[in-house]
Amino acid sequence: MSKLQIISKGILKENPTFVLILGMCPTLGVTSSAINGMGMGVATMAVLIMSNIVISLIKNVIPDKVRIPAFIVVIASFVTMIEMLMQAYVPSLYASLGVFIPLIVVNCIILGRAEAFASKNGVLDSALDGIGIGLGFTLSLTAIGAVREVLGAGSIFGFTFAEGVMPLLFILAPGGFLVLGYLMVLFNRVAKR
Repeated sequence: MSKLQIISKGILKENPTFVLILGMCPTLGVTSSAINGMGMGVATMAVLIMSNIVISLIKNVIPDKVRIPAFIVVIASFVTMIEMLMQAYVPSLYASLGVFIPLIVVNCIILGRAEAFASKNGVLDSALDGIGIGLGFTLSLTAIGAVREVLGAGSIFGFTFAEGVMPLLFILAPGGFLVLGYLMVLFNRVAKR
């Protein structure tokens, strides 16, 4: 598999949100706006890339009996670093994402990629896998957040174009499920062509 295929696989064929249907808790919890979706996606992508690299480097020295706990310690370390960086440099985004930042530790996308890919491949391929899966997750969350923000608030990335006339449903939880479902169908129809 070529290096470009490793990246594109994470965006299209193995998109964590629209194809593998993983990470639904942050997907539905933070995507009330495009900036929240993008922020969560970028934070998750950073953890994916860094944890994939480290796990790929240490995979041969971790005993099989403690493999999963060791992976979780590596992932938790990077999540803590990302959380501290966000709190220091983007406090408003940190506040709006709230509890979902520490929950990156138990996101099945990250642990799944550590187990399925990083523990079986080299450092460069593992980093590229983290980039591809991370981009797929970021683009998915940003798209869901953008649609919800446009339909529910009449704005996108803070730019308001329609005030007070949009149905609040799309900002609330039921709207998240509706937008996710329709975008999932659309993505899979377009991807299969």
